[in-house]
Amino acid sequence: MVNSATDIRELNEIVNKESLFIEVIERELAKKIIGQKDMIDKIILALLSHGHILLEGMPGLAKTLTIKSLADSLKCTFNRIQFTPDLLPADIVGTMIYNQKVGEFQVKKGPVFANFLLADEINRAPSKVQSALLEAMQEKQVTLGDQSYKLDEPFLVMATQNPLEQEGTYPLPEAQLDRFMMKIIVGYPTKANEIEILKQNSSDYRSVIEPVVDKMAIIKAKEIVKQIYMDEKIEQYIVDIVFASRFPADNKLDKLKHLISYGGSPRASINLAMAAKANAFMKRRGYVIPEDVRHVCYDVLRHRIGLTYEAEAENISTDDIITEILNAVEVP
Repeated sequence: MVNSATDIRELNEIVNKESLFIEVIERELAKKIIGQKDMIDKIILALLSHGHILLEGMPGLAKTLTIKSLADSLKCTFNRIQFTPDLLPADIVGTMIYNQKVGEFQVKKGPVFANFLLADEINRAPSKVQSALLEAMQEKQVTLGDQSYKLDEPFLVMATQNPLEQEGTYPLPEAQLDRFMMKIIVGYPTKANEIEILKQNSSDYRSVIEPVVDKMAIIKAKEIVKQIYMDEKIEQYIVDIVFASRFPADNKLDKLKHLISYGGSPRASINLAMAAKANAFMKRRGYVIPEDVRHVCYDVLRHRIGLTYEAEAENISTDDIITEILNAVEVP
């Protein structure tokens, strides 16, 4: 428990030392991933704060390559599941198989048993399949037969959604979207970055990602992130932001009243706090400042605020709503 300026100074020194590995990982990933620094930072941030990520972006933006490379740099296991309409829950979590030689059922673990799991195009599979994955995300364990099996640490799910070709898809229900800590919109690379991508992929040389950090460093860092100091004023700031998304009229945001159908849940407040702490850790600080909260606010809230038909008709996005809320809520 941090109670004094001396404690904060000591925590700062610990964070400054223990966060050095992030630069090492980013340098290693830069060998293969060109641009997309924001996506890399947010994946590491979610990893440090016990969260999972939903990515939305066009095909070919290095989403799969990024998480596979991150797993390689940490010497972690990686699995990828391509979600399709004929997928079954057992294809994700595993099942019990009868072994005739020994005359008993044996466990066959599914691809969810990995440190990093890429759920590619999660909206392509029916809700019962999505639910099987989301239960594993929430409980960090899988039950097969009458036994429960803990998932290895660290455990990160990165699900992707393709904004194109929405016909025949099964959009994630709001309650299931809430299980993801962040929703990240992945944009196109810059012209300069795309030229680098062309050069890299048109040559014979292929960079190899080496394991540069032990996964125990991540597990240790996750424990330190929990200890990052957050002042009561910052906690109040987080709650004020979330409440403004629920009751805009109470925060002098009457113009948003007819644009928001529902606001952030208590999980939004928890995830904002955890993500802000992880951001402070990545900035090598032992305490949270308002800028940490603002930095993660769009990613944590954009999938937790429901828009009315009126907002959609006026072409107003959740990011526009969040901007209005951040401008209205008083910064401590």
